[in-house]
Amino acid sequence: MRLREELPDFPGITEWVNGQVSKADLAGKPVLVHFWAVSCYMCKESMPQINEWREKYADKGLRVIGIHMPRSEADTNIETIKETIQQHNLTHPIAIDNEMKTVDAFQNEYVPAFYLFDETLQLRHFQAGEKGLNLVKKRLHRILGIEEDSQ
Repeated sequence: MRLREELPDFPGITEWVNGQVSKADLAGKPVLVHFWAVSCYMCKESMPQINEWREKYADKGLRVIGIHMPRSEADTNIETIKETIQQHNLTHPIAIDNEMKTVDAFQNEYVPAFYLFDETLQLRHFQAGEKGLNLVKKRLHRILGIEEDSQ
């Protein structure tokens, strides 16, 4: 995806955990979409930060959506995915995308990957890899109107 492109919907989801959402449900709110896989160590390392943002910025309207993107056949085991969701306290909606149709809609190739959309649902930032979380945070603060030194 390119900057300023509109958030795609979530086609072909195998199963939703913690509630299903559609693009229409997200209109008017900033949205962070994170792609992850159960076999990805770096993905699990970034989950506490995602959870912190979900809680800390909920009052600013931030919506967090997880997309589980399998990297191998073993990653398609739904029970393992659900166990990982529970272990890491992921309480936001998680789409299990075993057919990789949402992955294709986002043109995503990476885990972890972070797509940040503003309230008009336009892509404002993309980052792959756990080391980019500080860059995601800076852009998130900008979208939410938070002064850097106040946080």
